[in-house]
Amino acid sequence: MNRAFASRWARNVFAAVCALAALMYIGSRFFTHLDLALYGYMVGTVVFIGGFFYRFMAWAERPPTRILLRKGIRLIFRRSTPAVAADHLVVHRFIWNRGWYRWLQHILLGWGCILSAFVTFPLVFGWMYFTMADNGTYTVVGFGIDLLRVPADGWIAFLFYNALNITAFMVIGGVCMALYRRIRHKQALAEQSFAYDFLPLYLLLFISVTGLLLTFSNIFLHGFGHPVMSLVHQWAVILTLLYLPFGKLAHIPMRPLSVLARNYRDHYGQAEPKACKVCGTEFVSAEQSRDVVDVLKQNRLEFKTEEGAHLAELCLPCRRKYRMSRFTGIPTHQIRAKEANQDAKG
Repeated sequence: MNRAFASRWARNVFAAVCALAALMYIGSRFFTHLDLALYGYMVGTVVFIGGFFYRFMAWAERPPTRILLRKGIRLIFRRSTPAVAADHLVVHRFIWNRGWYRWLQHILLGWGCILSAFVTFPLVFGWMYFTMADNGTYTVVGFGIDLLRVPADGWIAFLFYNALNITAFMVIGGVCMALYRRIRHKQALAEQSFAYDFLPLYLLLFISVTGLLLTFSNIFLHGFGHPVMSLVHQWAVILTLLYLPFGKLAHIPMRPLSVLARNYRDHYGQAEPKACKVCGTEFVSAEQSRDVVDVLKQNRLEFKTEEGAHLAELCLPCRRKYRMSRFTGIPTHQIRAKEANQDAKG
């Protein structure tokens, strides 16, 4: 099988698409419950999978990433993993530390997109569909199994009907908060670009608004303009799926990998701290310091000080002082005095 593909990544993409097709075949009762109106979303999602594998391949082939993935996966069953996953993937407490505004913005955007995907993809692939009995009850069917029966006029059914409308309002709120911050925040103004920072927000905003217009057309206009708006909304989603692996939004599907990075840092930080070769301050784990040295060697980069220590074995203040010494000729890195602005923020 390895000789049938250009690379193992090409083999993995092929296997992923085949697995998706098999799940569609099983979940849709042998393709009998596929909605042809959602066919474009299905094709866009399959292309997105190929693009995501390409983006992940380009990232995972780097020497630092290989180390992180190998050691992070080895630590996935740590006792602290559920708490770390909840922190990084659910409540985003690490963003709360930057301020409530950015936290609320990310919660609305992140969970709006994730919940939309949880609703849309099962419907697109035929994994979930609804049947209605004569007694006015809806049956929620998942992978051919009756999961839930609810009254058609009950509040649970109401949430099913309006799930995408709710998530659309969440995304619109998050996008508006992000746009306001990017227009008013000085640091954002200095660092942002249209293609990387604004385009994803405009795409999400366009998808949300056109989705809400579909509901508005059905309720208030009796379906007027629905076919045209449905195509506009579908093409907006497809283009966003094609763009997603290669832009800023790629961090959404890749976010779970942050759990591996946190486990790596916490585990080896507790095992053996690394002391700076100059001032003796513990600044990182010994394992991480060794990994940095190994990665630099793989790239044929050697940063040795005149005393024989590797630059990665120096803490950040001593590293800055050593760089200064290379310009001035004065051994500033051996000066024990602490920098006045060493712990300054900003």
